[in-house]
Amino acid sequence: MPESLDDALARLRPLLLDPERLVRAVGAGRRRGAQPSVVRVELRPVDLKAGRQLQVVTHDGRAATTRNTPYGAAPGTVDTLLAESFGNWHVETLDSTLQLRVTKKGGAQVHSAPASRRDVEVRGHDRVRQRLIDPADPLFTALGADADKRRQVDAFLRVLEPTLRRLPTDRPLRVVDLGCGNAYLTFATHRFLTERLGEQGQQVRTVGVDVRPDMVQRNGELAQGLGLAGLTFEAGTIESASPFPDGEPPDLVLALHACDTATDEALARAVRWASPVVLAAPCCHHDVQRQLAEGPGAPEPYKAVTRHPILRERYADVLTDALRALLLRMLGYSVDVVEFVDSRHTPRNALIRAGRTGRPPKDATLAEYRALTSEWNVHPALARMLDAQVTAALTQPRG
Repeated sequence: MPESLDDALARLRPLLLDPERLVRAVGAGRRRGAQPSVVRVELRPVDLKAGRQLQVVTHDGRAATTRNTPYGAAPGTVDTLLAESFGNWHVETLDSTLQLRVTKKGGAQVHSAPASRRDVEVRGHDRVRQRLIDPADPLFTALGADADKRRQVDAFLRVLEPTLRRLPTDRPLRVVDLGCGNAYLTFATHRFLTERLGEQGQQVRTVGVDVRPDMVQRNGELAQGLGLAGLTFEAGTIESASPFPDGEPPDLVLALHACDTATDEALARAVRWASPVVLAAPCCHHDVQRQLAEGPGAPEPYKAVTRHPILRERYADVLTDALRALLLRMLGYSVDVVEFVDSRHTPRNALIRAGRTGRPPKDATLAEYRALTSEWNVHPALARMLDAQVTAALTQPRG
């Protein structure tokens, strides 16, 4: 049942000021008809040379500001933060987790549960491995992401993390997720990049694109409710998407579990944009499957590979992604194909990670592509979509 907001916040106060019990607290979102002075705040105890202090990290949507306050002066800091018009508070202690949500009528819904996490940060120098986004972050609750989804998010962000060195740092970063769907990885990517780059004063602009207007509206409302400045959603197709003003190309292109040739459409857009980084997790593969089923069949001695439909389907998956990787290499990208989440969670766990180099293709790469397509008698969708570029790469004289 809802309770008085003042009473609920009063219950939070001693938890935030307890240096022995508090693990982490997050205030985010906004109340109806109000706007806090910052988008998000995080509090946690930290051990410094001067002793244990309360660390407060505020996010204004562009950058993060960190300050450490001695516990003797912490009550005033905490009272100021509790007076902010945040719509949600999430507080973890060593023995409990408390979630406070402000209702539309200005009351408070409070849920408290015994602590179940055992991957909390160990104070001092000994630390366990931390998730790149804390599993208790309020965005997971808002998205309805279960434990498996949270693990997928962390695995994906660890694949993304090494690519940050390829991205520009002298202007706002532009990110687009093509075919974003329910967008839990879009939200997580924006949160991660905003926190990581915001510490360096760099803004992040992320746009999720999907053909379903209802999904776009739902995602937009969630982003606004979570106070995620710089994250927007628009309805449209992958082919027609123009996510940034004046046709500015995105720096990071995501295409996560876009069905069949939608992955190829996203890769083709990224190549035309000359985007520095592309991450694509393919879903179903029907285009090459059809060509194998309807064509003259596999070259000798591999007919047994495609004789049975289930084996033909699995091989077509591998062949499709191998050809996508070759085509990206031919068109100026370095590419690796990695597992981004354990196959126990999803069989669609391959991810194509590409970084633009602008270098011309190697003769060996062109020879591999010619051999695969001719021997298996296939013409992949990505090559059809980028016909002019692929033809130029295959026919351009080598020095």
